[in-house]
Amino acid sequence: MDTLLSTVLHRLSAAGNGPLLSRSEAEEFLRLPESSTLDMLSVAGVVRAARAPAFFNCGILNAKSGRCPENCAFCAQSAHHETGAPVYPFVSTDVILQKAAEAAGHGVRRFSLVVSGTMLDEKDVEPLCRAVERIIAETGMSVCGSLGILTPERARSYRQAGMTRYHHNLETAESFFPNICTTHAYGRDVESLRVAREAGMEVCSGGIIGLGESREQRAELAWTLAEIGVDSVPINFLNAIPGTRLEHMPRLAPQEALRTIALFRIMHPCRDILIAGGRGHVLGEWQSWLYAAGANGMMIGDYLTTSGAAFESDLAMMRTLGAAR
Repeated sequence: MDTLLSTVLHRLSAAGNGPLLSRSEAEEFLRLPESSTLDMLSVAGVVRAARAPAFFNCGILNAKSGRCPENCAFCAQSAHHETGAPVYPFVSTDVILQKAAEAAGHGVRRFSLVVSGTMLDEKDVEPLCRAVERIIAETGMSVCGSLGILTPERARSYRQAGMTRYHHNLETAESFFPNICTTHAYGRDVESLRVAREAGMEVCSGGIIGLGESREQRAELAWTLAEIGVDSVPINFLNAIPGTRLEHMPRLAPQEALRTIALFRIMHPCRDILIAGGRGHVLGEWQSWLYAAGANGMMIGDYLTTSGAAFESDLAMMRTLGAAR
């Protein structure tokens, strides 16, 4: 086994919850030869088994779609792209509760309300908070929000309604971010995570792999998230949508995706590592390997503008791997 992988296992036996590699070592990890891939996944699997929280799943509802003023290069909902993605205002409480009940009926443990745009419109804050209260009361699920840039006032409102985790992706490394988005600064996203935590919510933040970033920049993102101390890391893989600026970006190889999952587990040994959008597109028949690579969570059901696998299919895979509760 490579010396670097042995180092991970040695550090795993010591006390502490922080990254098991330095930033430079994380870069070295992703440069290991293809012949080391199975060992990389095996080590990450050991870290998951030793330190990670229990397996879980989550579902989302695209509660407001399209015409986002941000120019994120990958996004089908950006007003800067013509993709044919659905466009609709914030949905009714009845729709939210119907989708939440459906998710709960399929064993979903966490449910997130997601909206397009820089931040939720003021007129929609009160309806959303009341919907959060009813989801919790009627389904027992934990509720998360992915509602854009956050202010202290908004954060307090969401937390008082019962929201326990706030999701706001950094998307990619700070050094690569100007290639992806120029309509807001990276620091504004980092600040939203701080605001969410100060309001008493856990923070969920990750990114999209395969945007054209280097391996070193993937290590940079993993390191940045560890410095922030996020509670959950969702890993998405680019599914290039026609009409976006990244429509011709080549698909990430499955082994590259799995090696990246392994790195994020090693850099976040005690946190949730959730595999979300693009997993079917990139991993295909390798999807069952995501747990062996160190993940302990999976988003099930549909995504924002693309369809996921059937609930039954995902749950069957999770049961086979002993990951369903």
